[in-house]
Amino acid sequence: MALIEIGQPAPAWNSKDSGGKQVALADFARSPLVLYFYPKDDTSACTKEACEFNDAMSIFATLGGARVVGVSPDSPSSHAKFASKYSLNVMLVADEPVGNVPPICQEFGVWGEKSMYGKTYMGVIRTTYLIDAKGIVARRWDKVKVDGHVEEVKAALAELVGASVPVAKSSATKAKASKPSVKVVSGKVASSKKPASKSARNSTTKPSKKAALKPAPKLTTKPTSKPAPKPIKKPTKT
Repeated sequence: MALIEIGQPAPAWNSKDSGGKQVALADFARSPLVLYFYPKDDTSACTKEACEFNDAMSIFATLGGARVVGVSPDSPSSHAKFASKYSLNVMLVADEPVGNVPPICQEFGVWGEKSMYGKTYMGVIRTTYLIDAKGIVARRWDKVKVDGHVEEVKAALAELVGASVPVAKSSATKAKASKPSVKVVSGKVASSKKPASKSARNSTTKPSKKAALKPAPKLTTKPTSKPAPKPIKKPTKT
């Protein structure tokens, strides 16, 4: 089947999540839904995508109470192992094949021919749908590249609900903010750092002028003992 066009109602579906609980599209009524389709649990790109959606769930919740659901042809038990291994809280729905075709993937037009190493096969084409609170497709991303994808979805969701996406300050911004500002005053560069206090300036060890001009005292030495008496010459007999 073909992809669902923007402005069209999303097809109704129901299946089981990683805990075996029955879930349906109707369960997400009255709030936006990010429905992303991925090929297989615990593969490199699919793991990265799941972890990035998982990390952004708190931000999605602030944007109209949006929910995130991942869908793949894996079983509920496979989803459970995948979620446990990477501590995922994002809901994963099992779209187990019926006659080799996963029905939800087929309904949304994401089950198609793929190729790898010169061989063709049928599989899930990585796709994301943004469905509004009325169940209408608001945005669609085809043949998704994982890098930067979650940020694109957040931006589109913010636009849909008329909100702004919270942005954390980068380390570079924080480092820049911590540096003292520099102002130019009358052609001179002045730092915003406060000058040292008067007491701090006076605490330097520069000698005063009086101390510098005072002559050093002369040292006088006293003999430590009396000099020996001179010998008396006796007259010699002739």
